[in-house]
Amino acid sequence: MKVIIAGGHGKIGLRLARLLGEREEHPIGLVRKYEQEAELVALGAHPVIFDLESRTAAELAEIVRGADAVVFAAGAGPGSGAARKDTVDRGGAVLLADAAELAGVRRYLMVSAIGADDGPQPDHDEVYAAYVTAKKAADDDIRARDLDWTIVRPGGLTLESGTGLVTLAEHTERSTVSREDVAAVLLALLDEPRTAGLSLDLVGGKTPIEEAVAALVGNSS
Repeated sequence: MKVIIAGGHGKIGLRLARLLGEREEHPIGLVRKYEQEAELVALGAHPVIFDLESRTAAELAEIVRGADAVVFAAGAGPGSGAARKDTVDRGGAVLLADAAELAGVRRYLMVSAIGADDGPQPDHDEVYAAYVTAKKAADDDIRARDLDWTIVRPGGLTLESGTGLVTLAEHTERSTVSREDVAAVLLALLDEPRTAGLSLDLVGGKTPIEEAVAALVGNSS
C-alpha cells in the first residue's frame, strides 16, 4: 500500500510512518524542513519537502499521484496563532483533498478533533476557537467531496504508550487517547476501505482496535 502522510513529522504522522514501515509499506511523509527528514528515513519512510501553506494543489498532485491513500495528520501545533489554525488545519486539509482529486486518489483519512462538529464554544479561548472552526470547516469540505473519506476525531491526545484498546464510534464521551493508538487506528482504517463515509470519535476504551474497526462494517472478529 502506498500512503502519503501530510504532517509526516508530526507526533501521529511519525507513529503511522513507523507502523507502515514495519510492514515494509514505506510511506511518503510530507515535511516542512530538511532537518526533519532523517527521523522519517529511520522509520522506513520517504520524506518529501512540501509546505502546505505556500505550494499548490497541482504541485502536490504530482507527489500524490499513484498513491493508494492520503492521510491528513498535519497541524499548526501548540504555540501557533489563530491565523495558522486556518492555513494549516483547514487550508492544508483542503489542499490535500484538491491534490487527491487531481491525481485520482480516492482514499482520504482525516485526523480531526472530538467535538469539531459542534464548532467553537463560549468557554474556548480565541486560538482554540479558531482551531475548532478550522477543523469543522475542513471536515465539512471533505464530506462534500466525491472521495472515499473517513474522518477520525480523537479526544485529548497523550504521549502515553498505546494500549491497543479504544472506543471508536460516531459519537463518544470526551476522554483521552494516546497518539500511538490513534496511529494504529489509522492503519486499521487504511486496511478496511468499507469504513469510507464514516465520521468517528476516538478515545481510549476496552475494545481491541481490530475489533472496533470490524464492528463498524458489521464484521465479527
